[in-house]
Amino acid sequence: MPLHRGAHPDQDEPSDERRRLALNPFFGEADPTAAMTTAPPRHRLPDGPLPPLTAYRLVHDELMLDGNSRLNLATFVTTWMEPQAGVLMGECRDKNMIDKDEYPRTAELEKRCVAMLADLWNAPDPATAVGCSTTGSSEACMLAGLALKRRWAKRNADRYPATARPNLVMGVNVQVCWEKFCNFWEVEARQVPMEGGRFHIDPQAAAELCDENTIGVVGILGSTFDGSYEPIADLCAALDDLQERTGLDVPVHVDGASGAMVAPFLDPDLVWDFRLPRVASINTSGHKYGLVYPGVGWALWRTADELPEELVFRVNYLGGDMPTFALNFSRPGAQVVAQYYTFLRLGRDGYRAVQQASRDVACSLARAVEDLGDFRLLTRGDELPVFAFTTTAEVHAYDVFDVSRRLRERGWLVPAYTFPANRQDLSVLRVVCRNGFSSDLAELLVEDLKQFLPELRAQKHPLSHDREAATAFHH
Repeated sequence: MPLHRGAHPDQDEPSDERRRLALNPFFGEADPTAAMTTAPPRHRLPDGPLPPLTAYRLVHDELMLDGNSRLNLATFVTTWMEPQAGVLMGECRDKNMIDKDEYPRTAELEKRCVAMLADLWNAPDPATAVGCSTTGSSEACMLAGLALKRRWAKRNADRYPATARPNLVMGVNVQVCWEKFCNFWEVEARQVPMEGGRFHIDPQAAAELCDENTIGVVGILGSTFDGSYEPIADLCAALDDLQERTGLDVPVHVDGASGAMVAPFLDPDLVWDFRLPRVASINTSGHKYGLVYPGVGWALWRTADELPEELVFRVNYLGGDMPTFALNFSRPGAQVVAQYYTFLRLGRDGYRAVQQASRDVACSLARAVEDLGDFRLLTRGDELPVFAFTTTAEVHAYDVFDVSRRLRERGWLVPAYTFPANRQDLSVLRVVCRNGFSSDLAELLVEDLKQFLPELRAQKHPLSHDREAATAFHH
């Protein structure tokens, strides 16, 4: 969650007259002139209550200034679900996911989802694979990283923590949650930089970074930078070779935040999951291509052996014996119920149809952008339904940050950002196509691009020289 500070000195409360005018007289439930002398303060609790409709309208009107989530092509997070799913979530919003004794059927649905994912990801024995729901893929990555570290620490009990510092190998393109994990849990992050036209991990380079203190290697199935799959099978093969040469047995965790809910349906012959013996754990985000509103992720381990028992807590003060592995405690059960609903509603064929539609839109939109002539594609949306593009070498009047700004004027949120080491010279735009982003919307995006490109071409130079102003891309 973002950090927020209290009100700054230059953000003092407006005058009473301004606060009075902040209220629409119609917000009075019965009498437009009653109890409407002033709006409540913004940075302290009001002295008294408001009628519920008045409070609703005040909050509702301020939220109108938010962007339209359906036009947000930066986020991977689901922005549309069926009304029936929304009804189920509303019916379960008061259920605490941690209280499995009080809500046993909700707990059963979570268990079924884990079993379905274990089967989907080709666990050797789905009945013995273990897993849990989380608040999202970021928490799932934290839990997977903790399991890797604890297994390494047990193997190196004679050296850790006195003389050995654990490290985790990953590509520089990992999602920010892995940097958080290494920071929070005092693990050295060893990152493989980008080189040339390779925008994700190099298997051989990753293997060369491993040593006796490496707790694992992270492979990304669906990079947030450009939507490409990392070569998980090649990564495992490089680590197999490392073990043959040195005896080092380094496990792999697959961060499938997005791709683990795409590849099984659209790329069934791609070997990236538990079919590879070196893959110890996998995570995904139920609220990305799992097609659920924000608030749910999943972490699975090949067998119980990959999840150290001492990391699992058991509590009984809520009734019954409840094993739990999570960073938080209380959280709503609504998203887990919505995940089960979506699994039940779509099945394999339904997921395949939804994800194929997103990929088809992404591929056709990428071609349309390329046909404009001003842009060069880095990826084409044929892995994740995501593609990245930059301006061609001939374009000097504007840059990707100018394009992002102009699209925002039309309501589109398309992030522009600079790649990390060793490709800081490359700045790109990225488009995420999700369920609900139709071909009609894609055509509208292209039409808006066509309308303002002549104005951009007429500029004397790019207006966005400050790369620190780049829009966010970690979703």
